[in-house]
Amino acid sequence: MISQIDTIFFDVGATLRYVVEDEPFAKEAERQLIKLVQSTEEHDVFFERLTANWRAYRNRAKTILLDCSEMELWTQYLLPDYPVEIIAPNSAKLTRLWRDHDGRRVPHDGVLTVVPELHRRGYKLGIIANTVTETEIPDWLCEDGIVGYFTTVILSSKVRLRKPDPAIYELAARCVGSPPENCVYIGDNPMRDVEGAYDAGFSAMILFEDAGAADREGELPAAEPTHRIRAIPELLDIFSDRG
Repeated sequence: MISQIDTIFFDVGATLRYVVEDEPFAKEAERQLIKLVQSTEEHDVFFERLTANWRAYRNRAKTILLDCSEMELWTQYLLPDYPVEIIAPNSAKLTRLWRDHDGRRVPHDGVLTVVPELHRRGYKLGIIANTVTETEIPDWLCEDGIVGYFTTVILSSKVRLRKPDPAIYELAARCVGSPPENCVYIGDNPMRDVEGAYDAGFSAMILFEDAGAADREGELPAAEPTHRIRAIPELLDIFSDRG
């Protein structure tokens, strides 16, 4: 590993955590979501329209490389026809339920031991993630007892910037007080994670090959990662003790 690296940034989705299918859990989330917005539509009709709105928003966000707040997401894009006085104050809860309808999110094997060990070895740690939730990731870090190991948590829903815009990586580096050349990024997306980190001047990028060799949109990356791993504990073979 490049000797000057002292800061490690992580992606979250599919890198630190992954989704486990759980039909009863997902169905309960859907039931609560419909109840919360007081929908009178049939279940399938409601979720078909919501899914279409979600995909349209995702395409927009990927095109302009900007995300919005949870309140804007629900009132302007996902459920714009529903009463704003119902949707706006419940936007954070709606985001949680919308994500839960995919299944439960659990940490990859080794995350809860590797993160503290990297911190012990003298590395500054941070998170840079594209996400629609503003609170779920911080809450997860608290619940699993690893929040204290991360110097900064940069979420696109909070800062608006979205990967692969190098500005979100540059912001994260400034927040931890490290020059980009001292930073490395660990993510699972061969397009936005690799290219975004390099465009921001990060010295290295480690690809967690959960997503395979091609991007989920079917494109091939223009740049190669510095390292490829298939399990989080492999990071301990790359990052030696800085003491």
